[in-house]
Amino acid sequence: MSDTCLVTDIQKFAVNDGPGFRTNVFLKGCPLRCTWCHNPETIAKYQELYWKRRLCVQCGACLEACPEDAIEPPVDPALTQFAETAYQKVNREKCTRCMECVKACIYGALEVTGSPMSVEQILDEVEQDRPFYDNSGGGMTLGGGEPTAHPEFAEKLLAAAKERGLHVCLDTNGFCEWETLKRLADYADIVLYDLKHLDPAKHKEMTGVDNALILENLKKLLAAGKEVWIRVPVIPGFNDSLQYHKEAAEFLAALPQKVARIDLLPFHNWCQDKYAWLGRTWSLADIEAMDPGMLEIPLDFYKAKGLFASVGGSGFEDAKSA
Repeated sequence: MSDTCLVTDIQKFAVNDGPGFRTNVFLKGCPLRCTWCHNPETIAKYQELYWKRRLCVQCGACLEACPEDAIEPPVDPALTQFAETAYQKVNREKCTRCMECVKACIYGALEVTGSPMSVEQILDEVEQDRPFYDNSGGGMTLGGGEPTAHPEFAEKLLAAAKERGLHVCLDTNGFCEWETLKRLADYADIVLYDLKHLDPAKHKEMTGVDNALILENLKKLLAAGKEVWIRVPVIPGFNDSLQYHKEAAEFLAALPQKVARIDLLPFHNWCQDKYAWLGRTWSLADIEAMDPGMLEIPLDFYKAKGLFASVGGSGFEDAKSA
């Protein structure tokens, strides 16, 4: 096992990923390819390159530094500033991600996604905000990407966090072998568990995998006595119908062991810059962010089944049953 793992971000003062104030650790790498992914930089397990066109002055330093002829020659910066333009600074097919261009760029227009960090480095940063955890019931949330994509490192990180007395949430899509999930969940106070769709064909269409393993692992987690918070990313045209939420509420209410709560997470498109920085188009970029108020009726379906539910997932909000 490597002593480090790529981390795309350590986000402090998060309030929507478990109870209290939390620090979210985003590991890089995920086996799913969700069409709506809000963190596309966390999907690949390797470092990637952002090009932020609005910061690029077209000085040519990156062109001189690139050993692979993967950088386009400078042009008038005014021609490149708008997302509608076809111009891309980096030829992704030629790029070998040596990152020499990043070293040469003094304007921050080129940036590496993912930094190798050790368990100790991560936890030392997480612990900087321990007073806020103690006062709010917060702690560390390990997500990504997908923590189970790095089972050995994630287990070591979670175990060390518990040794330091931190409250821990594991944020997972559940697509892994049960033994892997169990090993990580054993160190978690709460498991945040995605429920994207109940239909295996629709699930595979939008995520690249079907949901049989995910649903089976959910049942096993509950049978093992884990506190599970279900998180439902509500995506227009995918799982936003009233009929779907009626069925999801019935499914969750019928589980032999009760889930602790359900959080409906409304779709947003605030991540579209990340796709542009990676040189990709995003099929959902033109879909408007969902008004949380639109989920009040679906929310009632879950409450009517005696389930604790909320919109948005704030750890400071008491989810109320009907």
